[in-house]
Amino acid sequence: MVDFSIENAYWLKGRGAVCGVDEAGRGPLAGPVCAAAVIFTPDTQIPGLDDSKKLTEKKREALFPVIQEKALAYGIGYASEREIDEYNILNATFLAMRRAVKQLSVSPDVLLVDGNQKPHIGVCDEVTVIKGDAKSISISAASVLAKVSRDRKMLELDAQYPQYAFRQHKGYGTKLHYERLSQYGLSPVHRRTFLKRFLEAERDG
Repeated sequence: MVDFSIENAYWLKGRGAVCGVDEAGRGPLAGPVCAAAVIFTPDTQIPGLDDSKKLTEKKREALFPVIQEKALAYGIGYASEREIDEYNILNATFLAMRRAVKQLSVSPDVLLVDGNQKPHIGVCDEVTVIKGDAKSISISAASVLAKVSRDRKMLELDAQYPQYAFRQHKGYGTKLHYERLSQYGLSPVHRRTFLKRFLEAERDG
């Protein structure tokens, strides 16, 4: 259940600025990976907030400005498709998280990071929380900010490259996306390292 129970444990230890960190867009074939960092105060209430994957796009969009308004501090960071190809998706995700934390107007005392791997940002203690977006309200809020921000970025890319239908699949490897890749080839915003087998199959075919 998404609540403040994890945050409360750290607030009771005197850790005032507990920051949730999450990402969106590790799996797609195109576009950046996005991360967000969110710090709340103990009295914050955001009805309807949940793991972003459980929310409709409309609900995420509605929650986005509410989270921004009620957060003590928040940050959003990206790593580009070129950085994903250069550093690999895991390291690029950590880079996006580092950039998100750097955007915070309040220095965090502890980072609650969704997943099982620490990004080693180096500003404070880092605690991994498996399925954290379904357990911690701070991580859940970060997941919403990251998901909405990345989806909006993909809409911008759809306007630049309408032939790939990014608006419909957000860069994920759907049947439609692969059909467009076969028809038009790779765009400048596709992740080359994610499409090696596709390119080999196209050459061999």
